[in-house]
Amino acid sequence: MKVKPLVQRIHLWAGLILGVQVLLWMASGVVMSWFPIELVRGENAAFISPPIELEAQAYASPGGIIAQAPGATSVELKRFLGRTVYLASNAGGAMAMFDASTGERLTPLKEGDARRIAKQDFVGDGKIISARLINFPPQEYRRETPVWRVDFDDKRNTRLYISPASGDVRARRNDVWRLYDFFWMLHIMDYEERENFNNPLVMTAAAAGFVFALSGLIIVVMRLTRGRYNHDVMLLAGTRSRKRKAASQKTENSGGES
Repeated sequence: MKVKPLVQRIHLWAGLILGVQVLLWMASGVVMSWFPIELVRGENAAFISPPIELEAQAYASPGGIIAQAPGATSVELKRFLGRTVYLASNAGGAMAMFDASTGERLTPLKEGDARRIAKQDFVGDGKIISARLINFPPQEYRRETPVWRVDFDDKRNTRLYISPASGDVRARRNDVWRLYDFFWMLHIMDYEERENFNNPLVMTAAAAGFVFALSGLIIVVMRLTRGRYNHDVMLLAGTRSRKRKAASQKTENSGGES
C-alpha cells in the first residue's frame, strides 16, 4: 500500500475514534463552566466556624484517651457542639471522640448528634427531613463507612454525610453536584470511580488525538511538496486582485461623477 492512502486512512479512523469524545469533552466542559465549584460542593450553604480558643483548664490525660482507643497513635484537642473533646486517630483517620474533661467516650455518634451537626453546618433554606446511618452509601459518596446521611428539603435537595467517629462533615451533596458529577465522568472517561484521570480510555483518546494531528500534518506536507495547494493560492491571489481592481474602478467612477 502506498504511503499517502495509508496516512489518509489512519487520519480518517483516528478522527472517527476521537470525534465523539471531543464532542463529549466540549459539552461537559461547557456544562461544568456554568456552575461555581462552591455551589457544586455545597460550600455556599456551609457554616464557616471562626477560630475558637480553648479554655485553660485541666483535661483528662491524653495517655488515658489513647489507652481507651486501641490502635490510636495521636489525640487532638478540639471543640465539638459546645464542648471540648479529644479526637483519637491513627494513620487511617479518626477512630473515636472523648469528652476532654471526663474522658467519657462520645462516639459512635447517635442520630441526635448527627442532626445537631447538620443544623449547625447547613445555613441554607431548608429543614432536615431524614437522618440515617448507612453502610452502603450511593455513588455520590465514595469514602469510609458507616456514615450518617442527613437530608434537607431545600430546593437543591442538600445531603450531608457525617462521620460517626469524628463528627466531621465528610461530604456535601446536592442536585447540582449530581449533574456536575455526571459530566465530570464523561470528561475524564472514568465511568466507575469517577476519580482516575489516567485511565486507559483517556490514554487511548489522547493517543488517537496525537495520531490524528500527526497524520493531518503529514498529509499537508505531502500536498505542499506536490504543489497541491498552488492552484488554491493562485485562485485566492486572483480573487483578491479582482476585488482590489473593482474597488479602484468604483473610486474612480465616484470621483468622475462628483
